[in-house]
Amino acid sequence: MCGIAGLIHRGKSSNVGRELTAMLQSLKHRGPDSTGFALYGSPKSGEHVLRFKVAEQEDMRHGFQIQHLVKERRAEVDRRLDELGATRAAVEDATDYAFRYSISYDGDMKKLADYVEDVEGAEILSIGNTLELIKDLGDAGQVSSQYGLGEFGGTHAIGHTRMATESDVDIRSAHPYWAYPFNDISVVHNGQLTNYWGSRREMERRGHRFMSNCDSELIAVYLADRMERGDSLEESMHRSVDELDGVFTYVVATADKLGMAKDVMAAKPMVLYESDEFVALASEEVAIRSVFPHEIDTYDPYEGEVMVWQS
Repeated sequence: MCGIAGLIHRGKSSNVGRELTAMLQSLKHRGPDSTGFALYGSPKSGEHVLRFKVAEQEDMRHGFQIQHLVKERRAEVDRRLDELGATRAAVEDATDYAFRYSISYDGDMKKLADYVEDVEGAEILSIGNTLELIKDLGDAGQVSSQYGLGEFGGTHAIGHTRMATESDVDIRSAHPYWAYPFNDISVVHNGQLTNYWGSRREMERRGHRFMSNCDSELIAVYLADRMERGDSLEESMHRSVDELDGVFTYVVATADKLGMAKDVMAAKPMVLYESDEFVALASEEVAIRSVFPHEIDTYDPYEGEVMVWQS
């Protein structure tokens, strides 16, 4: 059992970091192992935000040797960015092992991502013009406080509270998943895909890489692959309902859209609130009411339903 949530403001920005933190914290009972945020802020011309880590949270408990390795790995990442001509406009130490860089780079983004991730222990969480993906062990309040997300301004966001079932309890297996190496596409998911390995092998034959054995990552890669081949987000999502087997509800975000899809059995819960200015959706109504304490009307999507909203 996991909890998923998403929100989008139409035509304006808001404190989506604080709003999503409240929603995910109210879903803590659905998944205490880890929490993840995909936040969509205001793009800066010519800049990408690179979020990456060079160790796991639990690694940092293993003494001075890991501290030395973290410094070495980060220095090698910096060297490789310099070699490729990526200029670091801003550098932030989010934690001792996870970092946020604003970079200017007009080269092949896949080449950059592959070269950085070739550094031992390095994993890119996201690269985006608007997307910033943050995930770690702990509940929403802990992760939000650790990474300073309470004042993050943007238009939309999705997030996940995880109870591990099919993979390990670590950052790599936590949601959301970025659709590597495509800018600004992220997914959270509640459920289980039964044709995971066959679909994954097909994506790998098409040149896509996977950083985990979590079936949720497949959805992100699948949607990005379909959009790269010319489908719209909504068309890609409809295809996913037909082609991905299992019981699932997922939420996807792009630079300017938020989408939701349920499988044809609709066994995994989703509740929606929609107005002219704002859309919120979550596994349970309590999450929506954490940002709307007054009386509101919510509804449940139908089986096999796909919905997309524009910021």
